Order: sequence, then C-alpha cells, then structure tokens
Amino acid sequence: MIQNNLSAPPPAAPIRVMVVDDHAVVRGGLSAFLLAYEDLELVGEAANGAEALWIAERCQPDVVLMDLMMPEMDGATATRQLRQRHPHIQVIALTSFKEDDLVQGALAAGAIGYLLKNISANELVGAIRSAYVGRPTLAPEATQVLIHSATHHRSQPLGFDLTEREHDVLALMVTGMNNSEIADKLIVSRSTVKYHVSNILSKLQAATRTEAVAYALQQNLVHTPRERDG
Repeated sequence: MIQNNLSAPPPAAPIRVMVVDDHAVVRGGLSAFLLAYEDLELVGEAANGAEALWIAERCQPDVVLMDLMMPEMDGATATRQLRQRHPHIQVIALTSFKEDDLVQGALAAGAIGYLLKNISANELVGAIRSAYVGRPTLAPEATQVLIHSATHHRSQPLGFDLTEREHDVLALMVTGMNNSEIADKLIVSRSTVKYHVSNILSKLQAATRTEAVAYALQQNLVHTPRERDG
C-alpha cells in the first residue's frame, strides 16, 4: 500500500502533468492514462533529463513524472536542476528500481514522491493530486529505505552505505580519472558516472572530489573495480 497523507481532492483547474521516460511505450501508456481523468492534463513529454529541463521551461507543468535511469541526464540530476530553477514544480520519481541509493538520491534531489511502476492507476492519480498540493507519497520500499537509513546512519562511519558500483567509481576517482574516462572504463554513460560521483560526495560529506579521494584513501574504502554493466 502506498504511504501518503489523505488523498487530495481534485483541483478546480486541471493539473498540468509532464512525463519523462526514455521508453516511448511507457510515455505512451502514461499519456493515454492521463487522458482518462478530467482533472489531469498532459502538457509535455521528454525522453531524458536534459530534454525534460528544456521542455519544462516551455510548458511549465505542475507535476513531473520522472524516470530515474535515462541516457544523457539521469532523473535525479534532472530533478535537482528542475527544482532549483522552478521550485513550484513538483517531481514524482516513477521507476522500476527500488535500490537504496536511487531512493535516497531522488529524494535528496527534491522529489516529493517515489513510486514503482507497478502501482495502480488510482494510486498514481492520488500521488499526482497529493504532489500538486505539496503532500509526499512514497512506495513502501522507499519508506523502508528511509527508516533503515535513519536508524543505522548515526552509528556507522562515512562511506558505509556506498553501493558496489559507487565503490567502483570511487576507486577510479582515486586513480585520477575524470568522469569521461570512468565512463569509458566501466562502459556506462557520463551522466550515470556523474550521478554516482554526486552520491559519493554526499555520502562521504565531501565538498570536492579531492576531499572524497583523500578520505577514501585514509579509510581504505577503495577496491579494484570490475568492468561490468550497470
């Protein structure tokens, strides 16, 4: 069951919704779904985070349904920049993934909700209406991540919650590689590397890459990265 406050009533004017997802089939399905509700209006679509920023500037949505894993620019980065430029636009992360770092990254970037794509139509509509009036909505999996983080974070050293991939990226940062070089080494996009680097700095409470690398060496956080997809 989705965790949120009481569902907000339908507003007098339609809620302007934008859909951001790199899969055309998903965008098409969500667009068709929105047409079934009189209080929801589709005003824009985008296939990646960078495109979302440009289109949002033009169409000024009230609520954005944001996928997280996309080429060019990931959803968390897009969410952070969108919220910085347009604080009135609410973002709901709508994804197939429930990994801890994705949940924390999206919410830290300013998303008001985190939902999995297997939710029901009624739950999604309720989340959109709630986001419009500033009420958060979280999938149970996202709620568990926050509870776990709150109860374990204080007693653990910095970097304890780095994911396996973040350890890979950090190890290459230690060698002096930049984002482009890391992306080539790990066979991932530069936006994905940028997302991981941002998470690493946040988890190590480091202001710069140099500070993060220094701490990693001091605490022996690095290991030899494996070249794998992801």
